[in-house]
Amino acid sequence: MKIAVFCSANEHIDPDFFSLTEEFGKWMAQNHHDLIFGGTNQGLMNCIAKAVHQGGGRVIGVVPSLVEKGGRMSDYIDVHYPTDNLSDRKDLMINQCDIVVALPGGVGSLDEIFSVAASNSIGYHSKKVILYNMKGFWNALIALMNDLDSKGMIRGNWHNMIEVANNIDELTQLIQQES
Repeated sequence: MKIAVFCSANEHIDPDFFSLTEEFGKWMAQNHHDLIFGGTNQGLMNCIAKAVHQGGGRVIGVVPSLVEKGGRMSDYIDVHYPTDNLSDRKDLMINQCDIVVALPGGVGSLDEIFSVAASNSIGYHSKKVILYNMKGFWNALIALMNDLDSKGMIRGNWHNMIEVANNIDELTQLIQQES
C-alpha cells in the first residue's frame, strides 16, 4: 500500500513521539508499504522518512517549492514530486495514497485530516484517515468530533471516515484491514 503520513515538522516535541514514529516507519518498510509524506527534513516528517528508507522501504516526498528552496528537503526521499504550494502537496498526497495515517501534528495536519474526511464524506473517494493517538495526543480532537456528532453536525458516522488507533498494534491492524 501507499500510506500517506501527515505529521509535525517540529523538532522540540515529546521524544516519545519520535520513537513511536520510528517504530511505525520500520513496520512500514518491513511490510513493503510505501511512504508518501510532505518531504521536509524536520520533526516527525524526517523521522518517518528515515525509518522507512533505512528499512529498505520506498519514500515518496511531495515537496513544496518553498521547502526545497529553503534547504529543508529530506535526504531520505527515493521519489521526489515537486509542488508549487501546500494545497498542491496535499492534493497529490491524497490522490496518490491508499490510506492516510495522522501522527501528532499541528495546523497543517488538521487541515490535511479534514480535507481527506470532507472529500470522503461527499463521495470523492473512500479513503480513511487513521489517527495514531500516541499518548492520547488526539483525545481533544476525538472529543470534538463526538461533540459535533452529538449536535447533529456530522452526516453519518464519523468513524467511517476517521478511525483511531491508540497503539502500534491497533494501527497495523487497521491498515491491514484496508489492504
